[in-house]
Amino acid sequence: MQRYLSRAEFAERIGVKPATMGRYKLPEPDALIGDIRGWTAETVDAWNAARPGRGAGKKSPQ
Repeated sequence: MQRYLSRAEFAERIGVKPATMGRYKLPEPDALIGDIRGWTAETVDAWNAARPGRGAGKKSPQ
């Protein structure tokens, strides 16, 4: 079974307060149930790594 993160869990995973989430253009959700959005951990991590100031342009260690 696939696990989806809520908006609050998304915020916790990227290290911000849930109220801060309104400042970001979030990725499209991986799941939508009614008006509730959910994201996989992989989607959140990829989005967070690519956002400016949080990994954009940085190379991962090899």
